[in-house]
Amino acid sequence: MRALRIVLTQNKAHYRKEESLQNKMTYPLPPFSTVIGAIHAACGFKEYHPMDLSIQGNYQSLSQQPYTGHAFLDSVMDDRGILVKMKSATLLSSSFDKVATALKSQGNSFKNNVTINIHNHELMEEYWQLRRLNDEMQAFKGTKLKRVNDLFKKRKKTLAEKKKNFDKKSEEFALLTQREKEIKAKEKEIKDAVKAFEDEHYKQPISLYQSLTTSLKYYEILHEVKLIIHVRADDETLDCIHENVYSLKSLGRSEDFVDVVACELVELSSEIEDEIESEFSAYLNADLVKQKEIRLTRKDGIPASGTKYWINKIYHKNDSGAREFEKVRVVYASNYFIEEDAEGVFYDEAGYVVDFN
Repeated sequence: MRALRIVLTQNKAHYRKEESLQNKMTYPLPPFSTVIGAIHAACGFKEYHPMDLSIQGNYQSLSQQPYTGHAFLDSVMDDRGILVKMKSATLLSSSFDKVATALKSQGNSFKNNVTINIHNHELMEEYWQLRRLNDEMQAFKGTKLKRVNDLFKKRKKTLAEKKKNFDKKSEEFALLTQREKEIKAKEKEIKDAVKAFEDEHYKQPISLYQSLTTSLKYYEILHEVKLIIHVRADDETLDCIHENVYSLKSLGRSEDFVDVVACELVELSSEIEDEIESEFSAYLNADLVKQKEIRLTRKDGIPASGTKYWINKIYHKNDSGAREFEKVRVVYASNYFIEEDAEGVFYDEAGYVVDFN
């Protein structure tokens, strides 16, 4: 069987686990989808080229790298964080204008201009005008509008009392009912007008203003990474990868640069003459481990164990355009042996164990 063996190194790398948030944890080896995506980008593939991968390697150490995390709050906090104006109130976006920053841990006020650093005076003035308008609307609701509503309530109560004195089929009852409808219609008209004014002149403009908060978070970083990646695909795809492998610039994050040490087309064999012990950690096919084709046992007989993962491999886009990944079940292990009669496992000319997923 023909395959492509790529040996590469990275000074540092982070292969993020999707479920980790506060502390962005890393897989010990890059997921299949990460490697497949990097290969497709290096080759300029616009459509998916089917391929299977065997990924093994090691790293020297793991550390935590701090970074500043940002989060938007649903409402504006008057005394903390960074006041920003979003480009859109309905779209999740990182596009915004910084308005002002709170300078102390407490006691600040964007509304009252207390211990804040103003970055955009025009937007700050707009924010102040909106907050003043809101104060005026609340005062209007609590005074003039309240008196009008109380009057409507009093008139509706008076009409309801008068209607009790007349037969429901009488002309007087009909006139009172008509008057009651007119009052309710006027009451609704005023209520709708106030709401429309409030929505247009305050709620919609103020919804663009949000609080941006920062917090200290961490990346897990692998150092001095070495990877041995075998790729199984059709000959045309393998030849294309071979020709373009040095266009592979990073793996993981964009700043996690790679150095391609070697790239060779190799022949694989399933005939293992003797028990093979791998010197690298690897993603092993979980079914082969379960079937004992790959044994997680040290040579001295002490039981060894691995970590089970569901690793992303390829994705499809659903009706909404979101990615849905196909996952493969693997066991990540450091100490494992391949028996002489193992099935489904290969080795190449240099003696590397090759377990495709």
